[in-house]
Amino acid sequence: MAFTDEPELQTDVPHAARIWNYWMGGKDNFAADRAAGDAVEQVYPEIVLMAKQSRQFLIRAVHHLAAEAGIRQFLDIGTGLPTMQNTHQVAQAVAPETRVVYVDNDPLVLVHARALMADSTQDGRTVHVHADYHDPEKILAAAREVLDFDRPVAVMFMGVLGYEPDLGEVASIVDRTMAATPPGSHLVLWDGTNTTPAVVEGAERLAQNGGVPYILRSPDEIGGLFHGLDLLDPGLVQITEWRPQGKPEWLDAYGAVARKP
Repeated sequence: MAFTDEPELQTDVPHAARIWNYWMGGKDNFAADRAAGDAVEQVYPEIVLMAKQSRQFLIRAVHHLAAEAGIRQFLDIGTGLPTMQNTHQVAQAVAPETRVVYVDNDPLVLVHARALMADSTQDGRTVHVHADYHDPEKILAAAREVLDFDRPVAVMFMGVLGYEPDLGEVASIVDRTMAATPPGSHLVLWDGTNTTPAVVEGAERLAQNGGVPYILRSPDEIGGLFHGLDLLDPGLVQITEWRPQGKPEWLDAYGAVARKP
């Protein structure tokens, strides 16, 4: 895939991917990002835990799919800035031949993707597609250059669908993407939920401090995005409760892994 020209960095404007990177403990952020992140953390300190635990959920889900379900193809839509234990690293550690397609609409992420793809294994492939999840057909066309859609694919939407305010459009995006995959494919999806007043206030603070507004939804609304799929145990739960390796902590974030019958 060809890359666009190096984007001009606006270091004085909060940037969604960099704010999340800050909460995860990364170094790819600037003062404006940290200020917006701190404003959220003042009213909702659990946002840092959410960021870090979302990566742990990704690690557990991807490892299960690669090691237990035999999935060798991943389509990670809305990947954000790379940090630690990214999808390709987890999957290719289990099966080096695994192919991973990352999708993001942010030119800044594309710049970081150059180093990300250099970290791929010799046998597998890691490719980054510049596209917006509002255009599943474009994403699928690009993914077909790397992935075999006659074999199961794991589709991932990891904490990104709140950037679309219309739940009907969100459901359409997920449905159109999954419709292109064969039986045995999986959907991995989590998102923030409006389950406490503090997290709702945190989302308001983010928008007030220049961050891109993010829509928090109810667990039932997130659960509806898995319709027609078979949820893997333990079903739709807080992401800390999905096959935890220790005592799970409360989080306003729900997710699940489901199989296409």
